Amino acid sequence: MQSRKNDVQTYSQVFLSSKNYNSKKIYAQRRASLMEKLDSFCVFAGMPVEPGGEEAFVQTWTRFVQDPAFLYMTGVNQAGCYLVLDPRKGRSTLFVPKKDPFKEFWVGKRLGFVDGENELVRLTGVDEVLPVDDVWTFVESLATAYSKGKDAVDHAFAFYYEKFNGDHNEKLRDKLRKVLRPFKMKVWSCADMHFEDRLVLEPERIGDARVAQDITDEAFRALLREMKNFKTERDASLFLNYEMQRRGDGDLAFPTIAACGKNACCLHYVKNDEALRDGELILFDFGVRFGTLHSDISRTIPVNGKFDPLQKMLYEIVLESAKVYQRVVRPGVALKEIGMICWEFIMMELDRRLVKGAKGSFKLLYEKRPHGVSHFIGEHIHEGDPGSRSLDVVLRPGMLISCEPGLYGDFSATIDGKRYRESIGIRIEDDLLITKSGFENISMHIPREVEEIEKLMS
Repeated sequence: MQSRKNDVQTYSQVFLSSKNYNSKKIYAQRRASLMEKLDSFCVFAGMPVEPGGEEAFVQTWTRFVQDPAFLYMTGVNQAGCYLVLDPRKGRSTLFVPKKDPFKEFWVGKRLGFVDGENELVRLTGVDEVLPVDDVWTFVESLATAYSKGKDAVDHAFAFYYEKFNGDHNEKLRDKLRKVLRPFKMKVWSCADMHFEDRLVLEPERIGDARVAQDITDEAFRALLREMKNFKTERDASLFLNYEMQRRGDGDLAFPTIAACGKNACCLHYVKNDEALRDGELILFDFGVRFGTLHSDISRTIPVNGKFDPLQKMLYEIVLESAKVYQRVVRPGVALKEIGMICWEFIMMELDRRLVKGAKGSFKLLYEKRPHGVSHFIGEHIHEGDPGSRSLDVVLRPGMLISCEPGLYGDFSATIDGKRYRESIGIRIEDDLLITKSGFENISMHIPREVEEIEKLMS
């Protein structure tokens, strides 16, 4: 028993498992669930190479190198693998490269096929592990079986996106079409069936998401207490990253954005190296990955710890727009049905409070809306079909979505006899877990109200 535990630790980077639950069982349940929906065999392709692996002078290693769909089905975080599902036999076969001790000398332990060994079947929970060189011969044998007899079908499945081209999944589809041509079989996408399961989080993944929220909360509170000591965006972002990573299992959900003043008007600002200026706001977009789930949070705070009247007005408009939007978040609606609600509220309140109430003006950097207000969160930080973002999928209990209204542009106002003018970017983002009766804001405890932020920064 001790040796098995050591095996899991040895493969911790290439087979993802949790100390808190039986990961192998969950992966098996996911494969079984998809096979129940299939009437023919199905092929998944992992990433063909690790990041940088095709470049002569660049090779990098990050913990997550795998396609989220393949990772979701297998837990295998290693390039050059395939998964084949045979629903008639209820059998899953994993194809991995042959064992390469010399490569492991350089990069560490890898899942590798060794003839006569059963170690990887036990480790991963699949029914069979074969060398990757055999994958297409194996597929041909399945095509022979599925294309003949009274239960013959004229198609097989592969995981690829109907509206997204140019990735390794498209190459899988094209290769499978070529292999199946002699059998007069078509290739259909299983992506919709896959996402039907994947967008609904299991209780274990919801637990991981909650841990990620707690880590993010603690890190953000630490940042608020220390903001007065930072001189640049880089100072602040490095501190926030450290506070998140030291509390978690080592990984950020995505590169942190720390954008001060007008830099926050760049939605995916990446420089993170300019000076922090007294009197301006700084926008943080940040999160941590725990297990295979994420937090995805945005907060906008004053560099000096105090919102000025114009900043406070605009911030509270954005904050209230989120609350208005959340009134309609519930099972049974699709994100595309409710996507304009917060943006319409923001425009109405800018006219009422800023233009009419404060004799102000504004010029936005966009028309109608700057970005989507919600996306799904799961194995991928922007979960769902990349071609459609799954915006037409009806919300169901167990799904996790973002809520991130924002405001970006040039604003001026006269408040208490003083004129304010500033280029401002504000975004406030929380993560909402869909429940049977509505939703739960699982990031509610992460400070967002003006008074709370100012108090913590003081």
